[in-house]
Amino acid sequence: MLYKDFGNTGAKVSALGFGAMRLPMIQRDGKSYVDEDKAIEVIHRAFELGVNYIDTAPYYCEGQSEIAVGKALKGYRDKVYLSTKNPIEDASYDNWMKRLEKSLNKLDVDYIDFYHMWGIDWKTYSEKIDVPNGPIKAALKAKEQGLIKHISFSFHDKPEYMAKLIDTGYFESVLCQYNLLDRTNEEAIAYAHEKGLGVVIMGPVGGGRLGAPSPIIQNMLGGKVKSTAEMALRFVLANNNVSIALSGMSTIEMVEENAKVASIKGTLTEDEKVKVQEMMAENKKLEELYCTGCNYCMPCPQGINIPYIFRLMNYNRVYGLKEYAMEKYKNLKTEGNENGKDASYCIECGSCESKCPQHLKIIQQLKDTNKALLGD
Repeated sequence: MLYKDFGNTGAKVSALGFGAMRLPMIQRDGKSYVDEDKAIEVIHRAFELGVNYIDTAPYYCEGQSEIAVGKALKGYRDKVYLSTKNPIEDASYDNWMKRLEKSLNKLDVDYIDFYHMWGIDWKTYSEKIDVPNGPIKAALKAKEQGLIKHISFSFHDKPEYMAKLIDTGYFESVLCQYNLLDRTNEEAIAYAHEKGLGVVIMGPVGGGRLGAPSPIIQNMLGGKVKSTAEMALRFVLANNNVSIALSGMSTIEMVEENAKVASIKGTLTEDEKVKVQEMMAENKKLEELYCTGCNYCMPCPQGINIPYIFRLMNYNRVYGLKEYAMEKYKNLKTEGNENGKDASYCIECGSCESKCPQHLKIIQQLKDTNKALLGD
């Protein structure tokens, strides 16, 4: 296992972190529960292979992840860095402290190493966190009391706001999105590293997208990688500004495969990095030939989410992620799917085409997508 300095925190962390958001689950009486025996076995295997950073949150795995992680930490507490999160539900000092206390109890620990303001953006920070007698004051007090060791934040806003949050001077690490398909935060990640923050990456395999097979991505290094997921993980770990790639792992096989990748010295050479970046840049240009995702075509009178459907088609056509694209597209057949209806609902009214700044032949592309992703 490779280890990196975690910003200026003094911690030396494993390149692979254990994300406890996808622990093995079982069904009982119509409800989902963490299979604690299997979960602990998987987590312990990660620890055995050198993983020393584990991340959880109050609502993961039907609210049971923290409990399972706490049990898995028995006998390992002094060897592993623990991360969890505080959902910023209001601007109250007292309520922030109550949520911290609840996590400490569920985890059955005396302190948390890296405690995150969970999924915040600049608006939340301004209106609910850095306010008189609010969460920032509570976090500083909790740190003074030894209940938390470091104040952190996880992030889903625009990259420029990540820099603003870093510049407040309160935070010592950041958890954010970054992968082969989404490099939006790349400059902000470099800024975080420059300012001495530890950088943890969520979604290194694109929320599962890069877990599906893709000959295009697998062959980027001329056959040197065995899977799309390996290529994705190697890409993230090759970024010198990244401290940890956090992977949600539910089986021992996943742990062992990821640990093997996180043990490769020189994950990518400089020439390989440039090659991969150039290829992905070319792929991005191809994406934009089919659709830039500007959303001007929306809303569709029939409830078709045109940009989402074209994004799935790009995963198939540009990146070779056919299995993933087909699975997600077929999910649109589900009644009330949050991503809208599939392309078969198009009545060719032309409303979308009249608004498209690229003058795309949207109606025909919808027909082509429906045919390609249904496997007909």
